[in-house]
Amino acid sequence: QVQLVESGGGLVQAGVSLRLSCAASGRTFSSYFMGWFRQAPGKEREFVARISWNAISTYYADSVKGRFTISRDNAKNTVYLQMNSLKPEDTAVYYCAAGRIATMRSREYAYWGQGTQVTVSS
Repeated sequence: QVQLVESGGGLVQAGVSLRLSCAASGRTFSSYFMGWFRQAPGKEREFVARISWNAISTYYADSVKGRFTISRDNAKNTVYLQMNSLKPEDTAVYYCAAGRIATMRSREYAYWGQGTQVTVSS
């Protein structure tokens, strides 16, 4: 129903900004809550941010609050993650996901992208 492809990752120095994009295909994209998750080496996948179908509600993990901004453009079938003031601890594979409810639990998201690597050097 929904196919997701992330892009925009890369190798950057601490303090630099990146914007990740998640391009979606499928005719029901606008009805989904969208989330961003990340997984660092040796760690479990963790919640980063989510946004409601109409973009009126957003929620962020404490670790990224004030630095990251999630947004979506339903007309373009795309969700974004603007990442500012990047830190080495932000290094991870970042995944976008689509789900039917507002949640931080990865298991509740039915559709996932392949991930994009973000590496932040000191």
